[in-house]
Amino acid sequence: MAQLFPKWTNRLPLFAAGAGLGGLLAVVFFFWHFGSPWYTDVGYRPEQPVDYSHKLHAGDLGLDCRYCHTNVETTEYAGVPPTQTCMNCHEVIGTDNTKLLPVRESWSSGKPIEWVRVHDLPDYAYFDHSVHIRAGVGCESCHGNVRNMEKVTLSQPLSMGGCLDCHRNPDPQLRPAKAITEMNWTPDDGHAEFVERLKTEKNIAPPEDCAACHR
Repeated sequence: MAQLFPKWTNRLPLFAAGAGLGGLLAVVFFFWHFGSPWYTDVGYRPEQPVDYSHKLHAGDLGLDCRYCHTNVETTEYAGVPPTQTCMNCHEVIGTDNTKLLPVRESWSSGKPIEWVRVHDLPDYAYFDHSVHIRAGVGCESCHGNVRNMEKVTLSQPLSMGGCLDCHRNPDPQLRPAKAITEMNWTPDDGHAEFVERLKTEKNIAPPEDCAACHR
């Protein structure tokens, strides 16, 4: 009996299996890459009600982070500065600057400025700023170099994986108290010894169990 199909069709199951495997890998890669916080979250930079420049205030003028974020060392929240903080300077500086109109209106009406949160953890995740600051974790570790940012931008994914990586190996993030708000800080040759001493003095042993962040 004559062949109904050419000989090369014997390889069709192999080609189909290869195509299926390739398609599966493509789907996995698509969700792994395009669904990751590095792709979906990093770069988030919302428009704010006031065109506030961190580069000008924290960078050029050298304001310490804690001048505006007053609660960062004592509570779980860093705190959004009230209008009073802005007016400490802008009662006499920039009084004719139209960009500051929302600030002056807020001051006159008593209605707070509705800032848009950039670093916003989900409600089911617990994070305490004061604990990390006291341990020696610098602002830059999570927020990036805000002193170079005209508008604050999410520079690190606020993911569980990122938190666990830091808890498993906190050493690179630990720094002296005087350098907590310093940007572009680099450790010196004695950093390893400093870290071991700090971890002993402050009993630093970051938890890795679920209850540490999910309460």
